[in-house]
Parts: sequence; structure tokens; C-alpha cells
Amino acid sequence: VQLQASGGGLVQAGGSLRLSCASSGDIRSFNVMGWYRQAPGKQRELVASLSIGGSTNYADSVKGRFTISRDNAKNSVYLQMYSLGPEDTAVYKCAATLGSNIRLVNYWGQGTLVTVSS
Repeated sequence: VQLQASGGGLVQAGGSLRLSCASSGDIRSFNVMGWYRQAPGKQRELVASLSIGGSTNYADSVKGRFTISRDNAKNSVYLQMYSLGPEDTAVYKCAATLGSNIRLVNYWGQGTLVTVSS
């Protein structure tokens, strides 16, 4: 299985972006999918996760601004990001797990860079 992330780019503060993660396989085989990010010089952070049952979890830093969703027909997961700020600048990666804990990742997508200018 391969995960292909896209949608990153340069955006001004206050703007929005939607990241996409397309799977080469059926995403219903994953119990949980999620998005991580890593900013320069910082540790990797789990931003959002979505279980096969529809449960979502968000990092406190993005609650109310980011929304994770999925389209089973397109085998894709999305991260809609609003009210972006420079602190959101990072490489974003999608991830999937066959288990119940998204922190135990089975599959990683390649990163997509999000740069927010002030």
C-alpha cells in the first residue's frame, strides 16, 4: 500500500488549504488514519486522526481550525485547514494503522510542505 499526500503550498496567514492523501489500497482496511506534521527543529506532532468508525481526534493546537475527513469511494483522507498561522508551517504526512493506535503507524505517505507567511 502506498499513501500519496498532496495539497501543500504557500499561503498567507489567515488562509486555508486542503491536504489530500490518496491510498493505493482500500482505506477501509485501516482502522485509523491520520495526519502528522513536523516543523523545522521540532518534534513530529500528531495533528488529527480519524477512525474507521468515524471518531476524530485533534491536537489542541488545531482544534476548531482543522477538520479530517475521508472519502471511501476515492480511498482518500483529507485535512481541511482554516485560519492558518505561521505556527502551522511544517511538512505534513498522512499515516495509517491497521491497529487501533495511530501512533503505531504501518504506512506513511510522503510529506507535503505547508508554508504560512505572516
